Amino acid sequence: MIGTMRRNQIIDYLTLENNAVSGNALSEKFNVSRQVIVQDIALLRAEGYPIISTNKGYLYAGSLKKSRIFKVCHSDEEIADELNTIVDFGGTVIDVFVNHKIYGRMTASLNISSRLDVQNYLDKLDSGSSTPLKNVTSGYHYHTVEAASDEILDVIERKLLEKHYLIEKDK
Repeated sequence: MIGTMRRNQIIDYLTLENNAVSGNALSEKFNVSRQVIVQDIALLRAEGYPIISTNKGYLYAGSLKKSRIFKVCHSDEEIADELNTIVDFGGTVIDVFVNHKIYGRMTASLNISSRLDVQNYLDKLDSGSSTPLKNVTSGYHYHTVEAASDEILDVIERKLLEKHYLIEKDK
């Protein structure tokens, strides 16, 4: 494999990975020495690719997720619309949390990134005797939302604001 083709494949591989990839793993994948990988990474950086070296390996900075916390309030009937708004515009709802005056912060992981995930979540709510966490604070709650860019988070924020779900900006 010629160097240019290998470097293009390294970029493709790193952009698809959400975790750091070690130099050894890259050298095994591309059947070259670790030193060749180090040189390839240096050449890619010189070309302007945002590759970060960590103690666990290489990360493509362009693939790092951005996150934002949104403070929202809505009725139980609006849960589907709120969550679908977030996922339809490219967000993942990482969690829901409330700040209770007596019990403090209470958090539940959600990891909702598609309409199917939203429906599964709603089905679980409907099938149990539990109510959404937001109900312990009169509908006020927070979501940590991840997306590929700040621009996507800006769109989600604007849509939540238009629908009157967003209470205040929390960046």
